[in-house]
Amino acid sequence: MPGPLRRPPANRVLVSRVSHHHVAVFLLTFFSYSLLHASRKTFSNVKVSISSQWTPADLNDTALELQPYELWNSSHLFPDTGEATLFLGTLDTIFLFSYAVGLFVSGIVGDRLNMRWVLSFGMCSSAIVVFVFGTVSEWLHFYHKWFYCCLWIVNGLLQSTGWPCVVAVMGNWFGKAGRGFVFGLWSACASVGNILGAFLASSVLQYGYEYAFLVTASVQFAGGIIVFFGLVTSPKEVGLPEAGEESDGVGAAEEDVSEPLMGGSDSYDEDDQNYTVQAADPSSSPQPKAIGFFQACCLPGVMLYSLAYACLKLVNYSFFFWLPFYLSSNFGWKEAEADRLSIWYDVGGIIGGTIQGLISDVLQKRAPVLAISLILAIGSLFGYSRSPNNKVINAVIMAVTGFFIGGPSNMISSAISADLGRQEMVKGSSEALATVTGIVDGTGSIGAAVGQYLVSLIQENLGWMWVFYFFILMTSSTVLFITPLIVREISALLRERPALRLAG
Repeated sequence: MPGPLRRPPANRVLVSRVSHHHVAVFLLTFFSYSLLHASRKTFSNVKVSISSQWTPADLNDTALELQPYELWNSSHLFPDTGEATLFLGTLDTIFLFSYAVGLFVSGIVGDRLNMRWVLSFGMCSSAIVVFVFGTVSEWLHFYHKWFYCCLWIVNGLLQSTGWPCVVAVMGNWFGKAGRGFVFGLWSACASVGNILGAFLASSVLQYGYEYAFLVTASVQFAGGIIVFFGLVTSPKEVGLPEAGEESDGVGAAEEDVSEPLMGGSDSYDEDDQNYTVQAADPSSSPQPKAIGFFQACCLPGVMLYSLAYACLKLVNYSFFFWLPFYLSSNFGWKEAEADRLSIWYDVGGIIGGTIQGLISDVLQKRAPVLAISLILAIGSLFGYSRSPNNKVINAVIMAVTGFFIGGPSNMISSAISADLGRQEMVKGSSEALATVTGIVDGTGSIGAAVGQYLVSLIQENLGWMWVFYFFILMTSSTVLFITPLIVREISALLRERPALRLAG
């Protein structure tokens, strides 16, 4: 029978090849991006305190509890909390636009420079900017709109070095076997960072929001130092073959990274197998060169998934940036309680990304799994918009919503990006991974940037219910963009089933 019909389970092959280097890379990349996300989450968790700080004392209830009356009225930036909230949304938009621009550049830079240097520089520099933004400005009582805007632009550019680099490093170490499960589990790093940021912020918020920025910035800076001295970006640095370059017969068939999981050819011939074996010999093939930006955009599936991710990341990041604020303003819950409750969205995203990644490994298809999850997400969004003023019920519906939205978001940004960067047209070259990841996540960040301003605008003029209708529209658009891929993968799945029955 043909080779693909005799594959051992992907996860069993994966476990047999894991070394302590794989574990170290998994943990270092996981926690490095978790720390980057923790510092972002801190800003969303202290929005109520910042909004109070930027408005006159007689317009908010918390002002006199935190600072002297004279200081409040001498330093306010806005006449009311509505304008302060709108400016907070503008800062989110500024950050995401600069983050998106940085992603397109960082992906290209990461494919050409040592990714350990790029990642460490981004983490340490971003930590300094966050420290100045939230802590130094408050200690010096210096409040200025353009100062905040400029710092957040720089922070977006610096934070953009993280995701392309960590996905590319993971792609270097972990091949296609079990990638959906591994990357589904690993992509929980963003959600773990959100939980960590919420925990750190809520634990010191009673002393002032500036200490929340101080703690997260310090931890992130320390993480950047550890990454610089500890991260091994490629198996070749320690004399191991890169993912997919094993020369044994079974390994070559299993780890053929030139055969994409999504949108690949439905047939398998001897020429493909011969190419894979030959590619394992460094002396018989030239060192792959990094592909260009426009070449990466033209790879099959890249633009469709990028546009879909623009809509989905808008929804996911709106929960990320606005969920604690929504819980506090809509239900009247205390800011620290809202911070802790918002963790359940990320818990749902962690479970969703892992389970859906595992299912996509079993099916050997990604798009149908995404489609089913996103269709269910529409129902969960509708349900969450009508959640009662009950913390337990709210947390349950929130976790379900995170499962169906955060899970697909994690899959597109990690496992699917790795698949796209290792398809046949780039011959499995890791030199395309960071570039493709930057394109997908950068396009997603542009959508998220536009969305954050629209969320604040819709909420201010129409209310929170219309914000959720907007989320439902964007989730439906995500399904629409990947419809061609869904049809193609379901057709391939139906064609493969009779062949698998014959193989049995």
